[in-house]
Amino acid sequence: LEEAAFQLQRIFRIDISIALNILGIESMRAGHERIAYTCFKLAADRGYSKAQFNVGLCYEHGRGTEKDLEKAAFYYYHAASSCHPMAQYRYARCLLCKSPESEWDRRQKAVTFLEQAAVAGITEAQAYLGVFYMREPQPKEKRGLKYLLLAAKNGDAQSRYHVGVCYEKGLGVQQSLAEAMKHYRQSAAAGNRSAQERLR
Repeated sequence: LEEAAFQLQRIFRIDISIALNILGIESMRAGHERIAYTCFKLAADRGYSKAQFNVGLCYEHGRGTEKDLEKAAFYYYHAASSCHPMAQYRYARCLLCKSPESEWDRRQKAVTFLEQAAVAGITEAQAYLGVFYMREPQPKEKRGLKYLLLAAKNGDAQSRYHVGVCYEKGLGVQQSLAEAMKHYRQSAAAGNRSAQERLR
């Protein structure tokens, strides 16, 4: 009976959190940002990762509450720890934006979260990692190209442009101007100005 009661409480807590999060989303769509934030916060404090992510967004953009990047990072971290892919990406960005180069542990933690988000299919994380690996003091060109290709396949025109640069300069792949042109054309067709200029 104790186990059954515990399970019922758990299910009830989850259902309430889901309902609060949905109410928050609907309130945000209707322009009631303060109500949305309150709903997200109630669900987040019950441990619901989707709501924790939404609270992070509220704090990051100052929607329904004061803008506070520390609090945004706090909620992104909790959602990321529950394997919320977009929260993993956003939390990693928070870590990389504020950490000096010397803080190796923080940087590694950020990269781990970025890779988890990239594997989960978050295009922004794939694109970010691609550029990140290319720009390291000792570039990991093949790894960077792998992530750029993933993001390009997911429709990111900027990543498609970067893939073209890799082929043009032979970064992580054998140099091929024909292949570079192919990627530049695809990126340019999607409206990327850098690719349009590179084609000229």
